[in-house]
Amino acid sequence: MVAIVVVAAVLTTAACTGDSEEPTPPDPTTSAAPPVPEQLTFGVVGPHDVQRAFKATVDPWNLDPDNVDVEIRSWPSHEAMRTDIEDGAAVPDVFLASRSDLRWLLDNEYTQPVDELLDERGVEFGDNYTRSALEELSADDHLQCMPYGVTPHVVYYNKRLVNFDRMRNRGLEAPDEDATGWSFEQFVAAAEFASRPARGAKGVHIDATIEGLAPFIDSGGGSVFDDSEAPTSLTFSSDGSKDALERTLELLRNPQVTLDETQLDEAPARRWFLRGKLGMIAGDRSLVPVLRAKADLDFDVLPMPRLDGAATVGDVTALCMSATTPAPSIAADFIVHEIGADSVSLVSRTGYLQPANVEVALSDDFLQPGRRPEHAELFNSSVRSMAVAPLVDTLAELEETVAPQLRQLVFGVGVLDLDAVTTEIDEASRPILDPEAASESASESPEPSETDAQ
Repeated sequence: MVAIVVVAAVLTTAACTGDSEEPTPPDPTTSAAPPVPEQLTFGVVGPHDVQRAFKATVDPWNLDPDNVDVEIRSWPSHEAMRTDIEDGAAVPDVFLASRSDLRWLLDNEYTQPVDELLDERGVEFGDNYTRSALEELSADDHLQCMPYGVTPHVVYYNKRLVNFDRMRNRGLEAPDEDATGWSFEQFVAAAEFASRPARGAKGVHIDATIEGLAPFIDSGGGSVFDDSEAPTSLTFSSDGSKDALERTLELLRNPQVTLDETQLDEAPARRWFLRGKLGMIAGDRSLVPVLRAKADLDFDVLPMPRLDGAATVGDVTALCMSATTPAPSIAADFIVHEIGADSVSLVSRTGYLQPANVEVALSDDFLQPGRRPEHAELFNSSVRSMAVAPLVDTLAELEETVAPQLRQLVFGVGVLDLDAVTTEIDEASRPILDPEAASESASESPEPSETDAQ
């Protein structure tokens, strides 16, 4: 880069003085090192236990007199952090981000790639991180942020309501005690077994959202989007998706085993589960400490059920570097400190984090033997079948737009016209996912004639 600048300066001088004059050689220059900042900021998100754990990882860094002090800035959620930044708050030098916000971060040039800086510091990408996690955080041929956590959805079940031993004794479909997966038929049998009308208990709840239905669509051979990287439409109306939905909705539309809208208006599904009045819900690792706080709740986990193949959904959290940090090299040193096994283990012990660092994910700091859930290793195996949403920044708007049709799918009464509702879902998604094509289509539509108007 310095050579390019010098050549450009010589050419400019020649153009100004004419061909007959010898250009004056430029003075030799040396690039000065950027000044060392007095402090860097570290943006973290999560509940208080997680924030305290992050502080415990920063304290040893700050105790080293050779390190630049790092100040923590915290938010309760990724959404809260994003709102503050959109309102003008400074982007922290290093910050925890969700992959679902990566498109927003890139479009606003809030981040800078980390691959070369971390490679220079000897980070072993291939040994300690799954290929999929690295790919999900890559764009423009660079690793944009460093994987930190993964969030595959699994099924949480109440062991008192979903008692597999009793189910097997009755000859019902049930997974073995140490099963690493289960079929949709076993899932249906468990939901029906857990339903206790006399006790006001229901068997299962699955959110009537794209994210909630996606594992079943993918597992049944369908597809949620028309393209996994640059979608222009949802594909709920495709043959594979409709077949998967038809099989799934036979259970989810059964009011005898699922929470209805009146019950959900009274309390969210998580609260029904905490009350011991719901057999199964879907969720990621962050639900574990919430359920552990209910001392008399005996729960465990299984992967999402298989209609045909294994499938689930989730997200990846990451450590990103601000594009405007005054000291990228120091920020990179700090990221290396935070992704180290010792630091990640401290945060994993809170129970909220499922680490992307494979070494920690396989350790007792994450698996926590002797604590619920008993089969925590299934969080790790579920990563292999986890799909993430495409890298677009309109997913929240998309969910809101198709919410009425999704509720009709799951909560509607009477005969469901699956063809009509899924077609409505796909058509409603196009202006959100591909607004330019939708606008062109609208402009090309012929205006109604006077006869049509009459």
